Amino acid sequence: MKTSTWLGGGAALLLIGAALAWAFAPRPVEVEVAQARSGAFQTSVDEDGKTRLRDRYVVSAPLAGLVGRIALREGDAVEAGAPIATLTPVLAPLLDERTRREQVLQVEIAQAQRQRAVARLEGAKVALQRARNEVQRSEQLARQGYVADTKLDTDRLAAQAAQKELDAATEELHAAEHGIEQARAALAAVQGRPGAARGFVVSAPVAGRVLRVVQGSEGAVALGTPLVELGDTTRLEVVAELLTTDALQAVPGSPVLIERWGGNGTLQGRVRLVEPGAFTKVSALGVEEQRVRVLIDLTSPPEQWRALGDGYRVGVRVVTLALAEALQVPVSAVFPLPAADDGVPGGMGVFVVEDGRARLRPVQIGARNASQAWVRSGLAAGATVIVYPGSAVHDGVRVKVRRV
Repeated sequence: MKTSTWLGGGAALLLIGAALAWAFAPRPVEVEVAQARSGAFQTSVDEDGKTRLRDRYVVSAPLAGLVGRIALREGDAVEAGAPIATLTPVLAPLLDERTRREQVLQVEIAQAQRQRAVARLEGAKVALQRARNEVQRSEQLARQGYVADTKLDTDRLAAQAAQKELDAATEELHAAEHGIEQARAALAAVQGRPGAARGFVVSAPVAGRVLRVVQGSEGAVALGTPLVELGDTTRLEVVAELLTTDALQAVPGSPVLIERWGGNGTLQGRVRLVEPGAFTKVSALGVEEQRVRVLIDLTSPPEQWRALGDGYRVGVRVVTLALAEALQVPVSAVFPLPAADDGVPGGMGVFVVEDGRARLRPVQIGARNASQAWVRSGLAAGATVIVYPGSAVHDGVRVKVRRV
């Protein structure tokens, strides 16, 4: 056989072997990657909530009689002392001795309630002064470095809460004074004083808006029948029902982001109180859950949320951890490592891309939210990590970045 024939056959065999080697050689695994970056990091408890009035007032009939048609409608603004309804006698028994005695007692009860409101107001003033003194002492000690900033913030929040209590006590005193006027007017009606036959006017105890007209049409009403429900829509709070396990992280003073409220931007809030008593609630999947109500104060300027009303649905994010600078990777890049031979958990790990190969890196995770995980150690900023690593990805395997 000729030499050229041998050389041609050998070259063909070499080409066939190279083609087979290339065909059966392992291909790089296509992966998606992301960069480990430093930035602000937050964890939060997300839940739906609803707005409600801090205080609502139900104006009731102070005596049995005939109430005229109430012209007010839902949403109307009323001033303190403004007339709401007029009551006139219906039957002669309205003027009997028993009714007169009851109205005398109503006047005495209203006076006692006023005294109680005065006592509460004085107590609120003392509490406010004590809270302000505590803030002043804490500020002096903080400037000298003897008090932590958290203690100073707590004292300032306590002073704000004491101011709110003082405002509520003042409103309660106003309501008690109007209660005395109503009781005296009712007593004048049953005693037959001049002008009583024309009836007397039921006035608004506080300034606010009409939430509901209970008795809109003219008709006879019994003693204590609700007529109108009033409230101040500028004093709103948000109520969120959190799982008891999540509510332990929502300590008073925690910042809150209020989203999906129907307006532009995000409103700011702060946790005021976590109610001490929990309750059982059945979820949409039929699972019994233990939940607790968390009360949130709106801290954004009222001009931003003046369109909100009572019972509006909002989205609540209670911030449980906030870091100004933290190394983060996507949550999908983090996975648990196998346990050691002695049964000790193996911790968490990520795959990084180095020189075209996947390298396993054990990492320590500080916390995670819905999209990002905070890496305490084990990874450097700028590292390329593999997200959603499949079963074909292991330490040392060749990888190829998938182009999206």
